[in-house]
Amino acid sequence: MNALAQILKYKIIAIIRGVEPANVFPIVRALYEGGIRMVEITLNSESAFELIGELSSGMKEMLIGAGTVLDVPSARTAILHGAQFIISPSMDIEVIKYVKQQKRISIPGAFTATEIVIAYQAGADIIKVFPVPSPQYIHDLRGPLPHIPLMPTGRIDADNISEFQKAGAVAFGVGSSLVKAGHQITGDALQQLTIRAGRFVQAIKNTSDIH
Repeated sequence: MNALAQILKYKIIAIIRGVEPANVFPIVRALYEGGIRMVEITLNSESAFELIGELSSGMKEMLIGAGTVLDVPSARTAILHGAQFIISPSMDIEVIKYVKQQKRISIPGAFTATEIVIAYQAGADIIKVFPVPSPQYIHDLRGPLPHIPLMPTGRIDADNISEFQKAGAVAFGVGSSLVKAGHQITGDALQQLTIRAGRFVQAIKNTSDIH
């Protein structure tokens, strides 16, 4: 299964931001146990490139990508370390083009319909709608833009993710409602993380089963 197919199948990209490097592997394993199959390491995290490399080689059952990618040099370094997808909070045409040249998945951030169309026409695979205000916003965008895959990010939790899915989102960027930076990593905390991950996975499965 290629990277894009994996994203479209498993849908949930867990965002890891600002986590102590030593805690990242236990967190990713706990997410995997809960059914998550994709992780984004944000580049404004400590040792981000090294973590992308270590996860890419050490946890091949997970799809690893880079987030908060703001320029081409950052995208280049992330890809050299093994990132399979590149996510940005903003739309940079040069980053989109470079990522596609490297045959990786491009997920730039955009908000307005105009930005979304420009990013998609530049070659983006999926558009990260950020910051997403509500499921209704995704529904409204899908009206004139049904052909563009949208990934809402921010404000998504296990209780509302199904509403975003019903609105037409193809994937979801999930941050602090799933992985909380700064928390102590104990056995109990990791078990709770696995349970939280399972709730997210079950929520989108339930919606898929209905449809």
